[in-house]
Amino acid sequence: MRIDIITVLPELLASPFEASILKRAIEKGLVEVHTHNLRDFSTNNYKQIDDYQFGGGAGMVMMIEPIDKCISKLKLEREYDEIIYMTPDGATLSQGIANELSLKGNIIILCGHYKGVDQRVRDHFITREISIGDFVLSGGELAAAVLCDAVIRLLPGVLGNETSALTDSFQDDLLAPPIYTRPADYKGWKVPDILLSGNTAKIEEWRENEAQKHTEKRRPDLLE
Repeated sequence: MRIDIITVLPELLASPFEASILKRAIEKGLVEVHTHNLRDFSTNNYKQIDDYQFGGGAGMVMMIEPIDKCISKLKLEREYDEIIYMTPDGATLSQGIANELSLKGNIIILCGHYKGVDQRVRDHFITREISIGDFVLSGGELAAAVLCDAVIRLLPGVLGNETSALTDSFQDDLLAPPIYTRPADYKGWKVPDILLSGNTAKIEEWRENEAQKHTEKRRPDLLE
């Protein structure tokens, strides 16, 4: 998989890919992540990539020309399965969306900034719009990093245990059940006996039941 991220602030996207699972995925060659500074595609002497909005109103708008130049350059080099715009009014990111995107080959992610992008960018270039929640950030960079993390960890070979991602919350529309590790008895707080029994079938049944109860209590909307 290759992910190209178009941003006004590439420095914000450095650290997420320089540690832990994402770093290992890149080092293994399982994914390529490239950031592109939108200002490099400005024809303005001041590297301007935003301007006032037509009709008046507060806030600057990202201009279409540098975005067009950047996307067009990338599309000349390879085909892309999705061109994603990170925006608060996009579809809310879910495990299902992450699963779907993990099967793609090449993806472009455009990070919004200021008041947003010229609507013509959304009309003519963007294939999918994604939000990470009903709130507004200063820019789309952190949201892009969240999306990348959710997708990359699903790629074959990224996680040490291939089945780990399959038991995460939301994979089967349920929250994950409680989990425990050593010691089995800490200050009198004991691990459920079933988990120490060695009976795999009974343990899986317990986990399914606990996941159901956990979801009913915390996220009943997932069961509707």
